[in-house]
Parts: sequence; structure tokens; C-alpha cells
Amino acid sequence: MPHSLILNITPQTPIYPNFLTGRHYHALFLNLVSSVDRKLGDYLHESNADKAFTLSPLQIQNRNKTQFNTLQYNHKNPIPAGSPCWWRISLLDDKLFSQLTPLWLNLNPQHPWHLGSANLFITSIQGTPQSSQPWANVCTYPLLYQQASETERIINFIFSTPVAFRQGGFDNVLPTRESVFNSLLNRWNKYSEIELNNIPLESIYPSAFNIRTEVISNYENKFIGCLGEISYRILGNVEAIRIKQINALADFALYTGVGRKTTMGMGMIRRK
Repeated sequence: MPHSLILNITPQTPIYPNFLTGRHYHALFLNLVSSVDRKLGDYLHESNADKAFTLSPLQIQNRNKTQFNTLQYNHKNPIPAGSPCWWRISLLDDKLFSQLTPLWLNLNPQHPWHLGSANLFITSIQGTPQSSQPWANVCTYPLLYQQASETERIINFIFSTPVAFRQGGFDNVLPTRESVFNSLLNRWNKYSEIELNNIPLESIYPSAFNIRTEVISNYENKFIGCLGEISYRILGNVEAIRIKQINALADFALYTGVGRKTTMGMGMIRRK
């Protein structure tokens, strides 16, 4: 069962830009895991395999609904102490969620966690859909598949943090149908136990897009990714079952993201 959890966070001291990076978010998550299961934390730290979680960059809370489209991923100024923030963690399998259940149940809002040199409190966790927070959700894989449309042929995606795909030894920032839907398909088949086959990628066509590239310098090497919005259409004589499978993958994108560095805040996408 995929979970998209929103952790509401209040920093007690300023968080400086050099700590608002993918590797620091990754380290904070591993510290959370290790606080309830040291072996699991060590395993996630050492494993090079595709991991069953994704992270977002830390976001400063505001009342502007458009903040949820393009997320802040490259902080140039410190986040002041006392600023309400949120941070998304998605978990793609039930085993990982259940292993972390003690963390969710026994969360102490007065216990300080550390992001670099900053102290912060996790004040609450949202794990169900919220009208004011489109990144919070939970759904079983069977229900995701059951609810997927058999007739909807338009798929609109928002790329909220930079997206790039590994091809051979290099990155490709262009969101081709193969790159996007194969990324979703591989993760769906790995975690859902509902294997999808024979997805008709040749019937999916980009029909509109407003995308741009962004360069992020707070990784080991500069990371170049794609941001913006893109629409795909399913064209031709496609069986209803195949349309349903494509829509299931598109709905799954909220939880899993696509492409590289999803465990460090990149590759966050969702349906518009």
C-alpha cells in the first residue's frame, strides 16, 4: 500500500541553505528510521537497490495553492527559526510502513531532530487526503487499479521538482513517453504485486507541454532536470483494459515519482 505522508515541521534554529540539500534530507530520513529500527536504517543506508521510499525537499508553508505545483528545491536563503514547514515522505510497500509504525504512533513533538546544524520539531503527520495539501494521500494497490479509468485518454502531469532519467551512463532530461511510463511501470511491478504487462507505449503521445530545464548545484555534481507541465494523449484503437493500466500508472505517480534521485527530493510528479 503506498502512503504519501506530510510531516509538519517547525525549525527551532535557522536552517542554512547548505543543509537544505538532497543528501541532508536523505540523512534525516535514515535517522528517523534508525530511531525505531537500527538494522533497517543501516540496510537502507548501505543498499544500492531501488528503495521503497521517496522524499521531497523541505517546503516553507504558505497559503498560496500554487506552491504545490513547483516546489522549492534550491534554497538560497536560510529558513528562519519558527517558520512552519512541511516535508513529504512516500512509502511504497506495507512492510516498510509497518516497520516504521512505532515512529508514527510515538511521535514526540518536543523531541528535536537535526537537519545539518539545525534543530527542528516534527509537530504532526498527515497521511490522508487533504483539500489544503494535495501531496497527502494513501491507497491500496488493488484500489488504485480498481479506481483507474478505462476511458480517460488525457493524462496531465505536473513535474514539481526537477526530473531526469538515466540512459546508459548519462542523464536525459526529456520526459519521453518511454522514460516516464517505464519508470512508473518498473516501480509498480516491483511493489504492487499486481503485474502489468504489454502497456501500449506506442499509443501514448505528448499533446501539450510547458517545460524547462533547471540546473541544481547542491548535489555532488550539477543535476540538470526538467520542470513544468506535460499532457499525454492515448490515441488509436486501444483496449479499455490497456487504458485502465495506463491510468493506474499515472495515478501511482503521486507516490513514486519518476526518474533519478527520488530519495533525495527530485522526480516528484503528480496528475493535474
